Amino acid sequence: GEGAVEAQVLYSRLIAPFWDLQVGARLDVMYGDGSVTRPLLALGLQGLAPYWFEVESFVFVSDGGDVSARFEAMYDLPLTQRLILEPEVSVDVAVQEVPEFAVGSGLTGLETGARLRFEIVREFAPYVGWIYEGRFGGSADFAREAGQPVRYGSFVAGIRMWR
Repeated sequence: GEGAVEAQVLYSRLIAPFWDLQVGARLDVMYGDGSVTRPLLALGLQGLAPYWFEVESFVFVSDGGDVSARFEAMYDLPLTQRLILEPEVSVDVAVQEVPEFAVGSGLTGLETGARLRFEIVREFAPYVGWIYEGRFGGSADFAREAGQPVRYGSFVAGIRMWR
């Protein structure tokens, strides 16, 4: 099968009340017939917008000079003091086409969904959720050429941790 993995390591620094500047690295890995990796520099801003929307915006620059960006917005809906539903939306754009990573230029993807987390303590919360993803433009064309779906849903699970 074919697949992709994205991993990020970020350093975060408070620059204003409720706002952090983040810098770090991202590693993309495409696997299948052959494996391809690319490191990227990540520079972002994360914070709490009016009406308690949590937002993240990032610019990524690959080692080959390719530039892309991501904007995410999330909102916490407390069901109980420890059980929280978090709807979210994420938009990806790319300046250049990067065929080896199936990325077209322009709007490349939209992801929406929700996660349900249980805060054992505020800093440690396992979650489950459902994410619906869509690819657009050249990225959708690359997916079609590879026989992959352009729109699909997936189950997610993990642990949210912070210090």
